[in-house]
Amino acid sequence: MARVRRKNKKNIPAKYILLALTCVCFLLMVGSFTLGWTSGPVGTAASYVFIPMQQGLTTVGNWISDKTKELAQLRNVMQENETLKSKVDSLTEELNALKLSQYDTEDLRELAELERTYSEYNKLPASVISKDPGNWFDTFLIDKGEKDGVAEGMNVITGSGLAGIVTETGPNYAKVRAIVDDMSSVSGMVLSTSDYCIVKGDLQMMDERQMITFSSLKDTKNKVAVGDQVVTSYISPDYVQGLLIGYISEIHVNSNNLTKSGLITPVVDFEHIKHVLVITDLKTTTGTVEKE
Repeated sequence: MARVRRKNKKNIPAKYILLALTCVCFLLMVGSFTLGWTSGPVGTAASYVFIPMQQGLTTVGNWISDKTKELAQLRNVMQENETLKSKVDSLTEELNALKLSQYDTEDLRELAELERTYSEYNKLPASVISKDPGNWFDTFLIDKGEKDGVAEGMNVITGSGLAGIVTETGPNYAKVRAIVDDMSSVSGMVLSTSDYCIVKGDLQMMDERQMITFSSLKDTKNKVAVGDQVVTSYISPDYVQGLLIGYISEIHVNSNNLTKSGLITPVVDFEHIKHVLVITDLKTTTGTVEKE
């Protein structure tokens, strides 16, 4: 039997068909505009091809034009946004600078008030340069030292009252232990009754309630009340007399029924200390002030 040979049909790629149609359309467009093929069969055929194409091209052109305008507007908005961001950053910096200036002014105003309140003592202004890790300024360094006349045992005040005592000095720095530190102990006195107590630092209590403790209060006449001021007593071996420590917030009778203990809210903001005054008059162990 004779074999029937099948001829292989060659498929023309779609891209070539598209290219050919494009060329035909282009030639028809050129003929219509240059040779006057606007009437007759050719013109009619061309109208069926060109009009939809022109409409499509017009639509595409308008879309591209709109998108170009939108991109230009978006670019302008982005530029304006960057300009506004720069202005906001600049204004934020100025605001922060004003706030810092305000804080400094308030600190200096408080120091000036302290200067007047405790005018009987010689004082030296100083700034805090570092502190130990933690929430509170329980121990910190100031920028005045031995060259400035600062010595160990000098009292340090800020805000509205007592901040702490100098425990260590160097040529141009000094270390201060605040009254909120666990190692701090101050001989205090209730101003309204002149009854004595021991004021102890308590960092845990500061974390919990922003207070420190007092104990050994002999309030035999039961006159001490919440809100009374507590100051440094004249019998203190380390602190000069009359420095405001804080206000009594709680009072409890001890189990011996002879003494009382409780809590004191310090007048100094031990979370933010920037400037201080160092009282350069040293307290002697006899309870008198030693003038330099």
